[in-house]
Amino acid sequence: MSGSEPAAKKKASPAPAAKGASAGTSSTELRVYLRVEGLERQFAAYMATPTRARGYPPKMGDHSLIVEVAPALAIQQILDAALKAEPGVEPGLLYVERQYGILEVHSSNPEEVDRAGKAILESMGASASDRLKPTILYSDIIEDITDQQAVILNRSRGASMLLPGSSLLVYEMAPALFAAVAANSAEKVAPDLTLVDVQMIGAAGRLFISGNTESVERARDEITRVLQSVEGR
Repeated sequence: MSGSEPAAKKKASPAPAAKGASAGTSSTELRVYLRVEGLERQFAAYMATPTRARGYPPKMGDHSLIVEVAPALAIQQILDAALKAEPGVEPGLLYVERQYGILEVHSSNPEEVDRAGKAILESMGASASDRLKPTILYSDIIEDITDQQAVILNRSRGASMLLPGSSLLVYEMAPALFAAVAANSAEKVAPDLTLVDVQMIGAAGRLFISGNTESVERARDEITRVLQSVEGR
């Protein structure tokens, strides 16, 4: 055995930072990036409720951008990038859940929303097409809803009341935030329908929309068309 000192181990070079992330941080995944053009009356009112608009409530006609990322806390940096690039937008929803961070910003000026969105994507080193493509999990129409079922659903609804005898469209998709653009799109083509609930945070998004059968069928078909037209990975 040689009496010489062992050679010192070569120190490994640090791995380069992931694209869209600063050194020492993990990369941020863009899950949802959604422009919602011209908020409709019922959906704007739903988004303005205290349980949703924890910041600045939107109003009918505003233009909205909704973003979901992982890890969840990365949404704070994304909000910072949006507001510094375009102070004219207002944050309506900022939510950190178990796995994902969620942000909604809006303005009456669509160009302001575009600039905020561009800043968000640039801060992540991402493009809108990096988002997830929505998956339709389930849809159905229940005609002539009974009073007992209406009572149960009304206890947990987030928007308007479900009336017995109406037809009820139930629609489920993932990621959950796609329920936002689905609800607004449905109201555009069938403004006479009733928005009962929009569940847009969690593992899956769920819509409850009621009205006459013709209107909810039209809403269902438009939701399907919009979701299937979204480009993503």
